Amino acid sequence: GGDVRSCDLDSVDVMREFGETYQQQYAVALFNSVRYEIEGGGTQSQLLHRKDPLVDRSIFSGNLFQYLEENRKWRNRFVFVASSYSISLYESKTAHDRSLHPKVTINCAGYRALKSMEEYMDLVNNSLPGVKARPSSSPFVKCATQFPLILWHPYARHHYFCVMTEKEQTKWHAVLQDCVRHTNNGLSEDCKVLTPAFTDAVRLHRQAKGHYGTWDMMCGGPPQILANLVMETLHPEMRSLIAHRLKGKLQQKQRHWMLISDALYKQVLRHTRAHYEALVQSCEVQRPALDAGLRTDMDQIIASKDHVQGKMRALVLPRAEQLLLASVKPYVDSILEALMEPTSRGFSEVRDVFSRELVEVSKNTLNGGGKELLGEQMERLSMLAFHPVKMQSCYEEVEQLNLDGLQQRFDVSSPSVFVQRAQILMREQMDNAVYTFEQLLNQSLEGQGDEDLCKTIQKCEDRVLKKYDYDSSTVRKKFFREALLQIIIPYMLKHLSPSCTAELPKFKELIFEDFSRFLLVENVFEEVVLHSVTKDIMMAVKEAAVQRRHNLYRDSMVLTNSDPNLHLLGESPSVDWSTKFSPDDPEGEGEGGAQDEGPRGGLAAAKRRRQVVSMIQLDGVPLAYEMLPRTPKSPDSVHEIRGLINPVVEVEHPEAEEGGTNGTEPVSATVLLEDGSVEEVRSVTTLVEGGDQRRVSPNLLSFLYKSTFNDSTGI
Repeated sequence: GGDVRSCDLDSVDVMREFGETYQQQYAVALFNSVRYEIEGGGTQSQLLHRKDPLVDRSIFSGNLFQYLEENRKWRNRFVFVASSYSISLYESKTAHDRSLHPKVTINCAGYRALKSMEEYMDLVNNSLPGVKARPSSSPFVKCATQFPLILWHPYARHHYFCVMTEKEQTKWHAVLQDCVRHTNNGLSEDCKVLTPAFTDAVRLHRQAKGHYGTWDMMCGGPPQILANLVMETLHPEMRSLIAHRLKGKLQQKQRHWMLISDALYKQVLRHTRAHYEALVQSCEVQRPALDAGLRTDMDQIIASKDHVQGKMRALVLPRAEQLLLASVKPYVDSILEALMEPTSRGFSEVRDVFSRELVEVSKNTLNGGGKELLGEQMERLSMLAFHPVKMQSCYEEVEQLNLDGLQQRFDVSSPSVFVQRAQILMREQMDNAVYTFEQLLNQSLEGQGDEDLCKTIQKCEDRVLKKYDYDSSTVRKKFFREALLQIIIPYMLKHLSPSCTAELPKFKELIFEDFSRFLLVENVFEEVVLHSVTKDIMMAVKEAAVQRRHNLYRDSMVLTNSDPNLHLLGESPSVDWSTKFSPDDPEGEGEGGAQDEGPRGGLAAAKRRRQVVSMIQLDGVPLAYEMLPRTPKSPDSVHEIRGLINPVVEVEHPEAEEGGTNGTEPVSATVLLEDGSVEEVRSVTTLVEGGDQRRVSPNLLSFLYKSTFNDSTGI
């Protein structure tokens, strides 16, 4: 109890300190936002941008086996992922269709998707200092199949799943990775004040604690990021207080520690959510008055800032240039090369995947599919960017990004920060390309028959690829510049702050009191350091653009307004390909016409809520719960066995003689029962009540595929 109260006080202290920093940064972010609005800026992309690509969509659904820690059993669950990428697990598909409450809903921000028990146990074994696991120690979760899927979090509850085949595992792993990738990207760039105020406050708070460099727990929405910020300090303290008190074997200690960590994280998350909402509300109340003052005095504020920056440069630049020349410049090319190689391959793969999909569309058109088949194919193509399995080959390219030798020097916690950002940009560029192609094709098909469809598709593709090449080059160069700044600026600040921080207060005297909320010397100092390295970074990226192997356009090549009519199409609504070429149904009584009722709006509503990926299922292979045909229950049987999930022991047994058990031994197997649970059975007689209780002796694989049944046991 005392430990928990101490942790609560620590959480309050962290949030109080953060709140003070956030209120200061809110006014600075508002000033920058209004200034940008007045002065303008930015470049126009060549491709069109879809405003809300996932409106009325769900991502995917399917069945997995989930491990329940409460009773240590595996249960079959229907998984549904909405457009928010949160994972909802239901008792069955029927429960989902009836809009029943899910058993579990998982927000994947901060998680890692694993498909190996060895990788998982390495992370778990490192969670408790001073407790060393033997290499041969077995995991405390025994997977029901050979194909596990695990969601691991450094603080929150872990989630365990499994599937039947390696191919299913690969598909589901891509799906889970996409959920993590999307939810990690939780701060909207459309919030021109709240997002920069929050990110700068988090960065400055961590720098005040001596934590410079990238942070791989900047994941999810503001409440989750704040919870991670609190746990960064609180978790080690709690672990040192409790670890030596945990009793029992290694597996018990690990399980108990994870339960404690999860309970603490939930408590912190509730606190940070309430605190952040109150913080934003208090700042937003002041916004109208701040905004009005800014617009009135903008010229004077800018002049005051320029004056302070000029004075500060005289102090900072000589030291910054010396540090830059000795400790940064020699490594810029190496960092850039490490970033560019895998990122450029990933964007190139995006282009190839897009082209391959259009080749398939053209093939079917040549085979006489006509416009109706084209509508079906375009409906699938429209969500290509959000199909985790089809996009996986693109994401895998950038996952090769490796900063070995540079991470420790520049205090980069993990390359995952840059990998996930690049993957998000790749997905955005794919969706922009697909959306632009849709609009061009829709315009070209107006009043056109089925003839020359293939030529029309090819012309539209050529136009889109030219625009993709230009936009992807622009996006990559921006990404490289930002990544270099994220790596170099914290390093510069860490080494310059000790000598410069003590002299910063004297610059406050140069700022009028009325402007002091919008001009903070700490922010001006960071901008001066930023400007000291920007020129070198811009030059390094510009020189890289000359190298053909990276497929980057030179900065002198500008295609602005090269296709002005195209951007008029961007104002048009998205094309509904599912209905565009379908026969008219004015009565509304075709498919689902008279059945548009029920909690989800029936079939018509189901068509509106289209799914990006269908149920994850191998071609020609039934789902796990459909593996064996249903058979009538025997009066002597306790359960109906619907499928054998994993043979633990696979042995040939001689047939037992009638009425005896000669030649038989206990057989261990993991079976799926009719109620959806999974149990390990040491002997098949444990499923039998009454009767002659003969052990089932056929080979286990024969039992699985041939459905051999014993009359007396009902198995």
